[in-house]
Parts: sequence; structure tokens; C-alpha cells
Amino acid sequence: MDDTILNKKRKIIHLDMDAFFASVDQRDFEELRGKPIAVGGSPDGRGVVATASYEARKYGVKSAMSSIQAIKLCPHLIFTRPRFDVYKQVSDHIRSIFYRYTDLVEPLSLDEAFLDVSHDKQHIGSALEIAKRIKREIKDELNLTVSAGVSVNKFVAKIASDMNKPDGLTFIGPSKIVTFMEELPVEKFFGVGKVTANKMRSLGIFKGLDLKKQSHVDLMRWFGKSGDFFYQIVRGIDNRAVVPNRIRKSIGIEDTFPNDIGQLDELKSILEDLNSRLYLRLEKGGKWGRTLTLKVKFEDFTVLTRSISILEIFKHKEDMYQVALSLLLKLEFDKKVRLMGISISNFRDESNDRFEGYQLSLFDD
Repeated sequence: MDDTILNKKRKIIHLDMDAFFASVDQRDFEELRGKPIAVGGSPDGRGVVATASYEARKYGVKSAMSSIQAIKLCPHLIFTRPRFDVYKQVSDHIRSIFYRYTDLVEPLSLDEAFLDVSHDKQHIGSALEIAKRIKREIKDELNLTVSAGVSVNKFVAKIASDMNKPDGLTFIGPSKIVTFMEELPVEKFFGVGKVTANKMRSLGIFKGLDLKKQSHVDLMRWFGKSGDFFYQIVRGIDNRAVVPNRIRKSIGIEDTFPNDIGQLDELKSILEDLNSRLYLRLEKGGKWGRTLTLKVKFEDFTVLTRSISILEIFKHKEDMYQVALSLLLKLEFDKKVRLMGISISNFRDESNDRFEGYQLSLFDD
């Protein structure tokens, strides 16, 4: 590969707090330390897990898992109520540490962010040294650990941060990116969920090297717009900038099904799962909006979106589900469904309690 396509001058760090909500709770309450805990959910089986401590993860408990399943895996699991006001305060402190080194900070949620330290404020020069200092300062000032990935682009830095959790630090330099990408299992690629990973494996694509052998035309045919992303990224091409103060207009989640679905009961069950996963994302990001949108793609690739806006914000999972279900039931299912998703938008601006939009009624896109 001609590695001139790699921007070797960029220095990108991805920082991801380790089991953030659970770690904060264990730090603050001595009786929780060393115990398997789940933030969110409940011992009566209602709800889903927002974050699991590493002690709980040893039993297979993980975020977005139903409480019922989590209890089956770990009967002595301790459930704690989320304290988002505390997590937000801790997150703000962490972010202030990031800003000591660069103003190019792109938060992804309360517990992770990209930093561009190509020209750092303290003239340290080494991204690896900056990552070490940030890790040390977070530990000293907050008694928490963070995992860091360091590379020349966002994609590789993000994957690197997950390689040696918890409290990890992984550097993948330009000379190693080609080999790294070729050896990477496809399910580790950003944007590759279970359905896409299964489709790739059915096509004989198991690692980056297999993906690299596919033509751009075939990848676009098989995976649509994502095919172009896969074609670029497996070659180490990721020129996305770290964007500070990024304003998210919506937060959503969607699934493409391995087989088209025509049964309403099955779609209702999938919708409930999508709703639970979306609620977790909203909680994690501390973002609450008042417009809910349902997206459905049919077997013939036609797409329908339906939205409802309310005067207050959506802040209860059951309210979200009932609204999403009402939108689903209004659709005519004369065709099978291949994709379904829901999103929340029209967020409240917490600084002045206004909203990023003005739609007040049911509308169709």
C-alpha cells in the first residue's frame, strides 16, 4: 500500500473511561467496591443495564442487557440507581483535564472523547506522553481510570483504546496500521453490528484482509453507503477531523434484519428492544428531546419516517415506547420490513432551557 494516504502528521487520542457509571459508584460507596454491580435496571427484572462493573462483566453482564438476563448470568448482581447529576459533574472535570492539552476536543458522550493533539498547548509534542499525563491526572484527581488509544486517525485510535481495557494505553503508529487493519476481525470495525458481521462472514469476509480484497463496486452493492466507508477504512484512510463543540441534532438506533419480517408481533418486540437501547444512549449522553421519529425500510427499499413531538421532553422509557408503538401501528404492512429504527431529536438546550427546534405536532417526512 502507498502509505502516503496516511496523514502521519496528525496525532489523535481516543479516551474512554472504564465502566464509567459503575466505577464512579464504586469509588463513592465502599460497600460496592469489588462487587458485581449494574447501574440501571432493577432486581425485579425490569429495565436494562446501563453500565456493568468489571466484576459483573466476568459473568457476561454488559450494557443494554435486560435485567432478567443479567440476573440469570449473575444472581448476586447488585443494582444501583443512576446518578446522572454526579456523572455529569465528574465528566465536566475530566473534560477540563483534556482542555489543558488541546482545544480540539470532540466529546462522544459523558465518558469518551477524541482529542487532536497535533499542536498541543503545552508543546509536549508526543501524543503518547500526553495520553500518559491525562491518565495520571484523572487517576490523581478523580480516582478513576481511563483507557487511551493513540494513532494518526480517529478510527484506529478508537479501536486502540478498547484493546487493553481497563486502564489501557495502546499506540498504533503509521507503520503498523496496514497490518493492524488487515488482521482486525470484521466485527471490530466501526459500523459493523451483528447483522452486518454475519453478512460479511456469509460472503467469506472474516478479517480486514478479506475485506480489502473486495472491490469498491461489490462493497457498495452489498452494504450501500457503508461499503464506501469499509473500502476506505480498511486501507487506513480516515481523514475525519476532530470537531469540537459538535452539536448533535438527533440520537438514534436502527437495525437491519438478516431476514425481512412481516409479522407485527415480531416487529413490536424488536421495537421494544430498540427503544431500550436508545434510552440507554440518551441517559449516557444526558440528552433529552421532545421529538420521536420512527423509521421503517421495506423489502423493496422504500423508506417511511413518522414523527411525533410533545410539549415536554421524552424522559421515560415507557413513554417513548408507547409513542413509537403508536407510530408503528399507524403504518400499513403490505410489504415485509428489512430495517427499523427510532431516534430522538429537538433536544433541550440546558443552558437556557430552550429547544433546538419548533415542531409541535405530528408530521410526516
